[in-house]
Amino acid sequence: MYGSLMRLPGDFFADLSELQRQVEQLVGARGWPSSIRAVGRGAFPALNMGTTAEAVEIYAFAPGVDLGKLEVSIDKGLLTIAGERQSDVPDESDKLNVYARERFAGTFRRVMSLSDDVDSTRVDATYRNGVLRIVIPRREESKPRRIDVKDMG
Repeated sequence: MYGSLMRLPGDFFADLSELQRQVEQLVGARGWPSSIRAVGRGAFPALNMGTTAEAVEIYAFAPGVDLGKLEVSIDKGLLTIAGERQSDVPDESDKLNVYARERFAGTFRRVMSLSDDVDSTRVDATYRNGVLRIVIPRREESKPRRIDVKDMG
């Protein structure tokens, strides 16, 4: 990349971009969460959560995360997804001026509460193509079941 013709001390445009990102994060200018359980845009990893009659399913979108640096744990009804994603962009130097960093890099941690009807002893987690899929089955006693009605007549 070519150096800027208008080079200001402290890289004014990078500082301005960082300030804008912080203000947007503070006031939620990027949009409201999609539900009461969701967080605002920009949280990493982004999550999709849903339930079926059989299980709770969580999809965490975490491309570029080394499986060796990914940790999934459950403790006292809280599911924690933690890890680290390395940056693909070289650090700023005399030859490279970075004006925007939109892809998250660094350590992350997402914590969500689970309902009481899940069986946290039988969790299945898989990671493929940047998507972490976590399936937590429901306890047998909490699954929907049909009750037979007897004819007493």
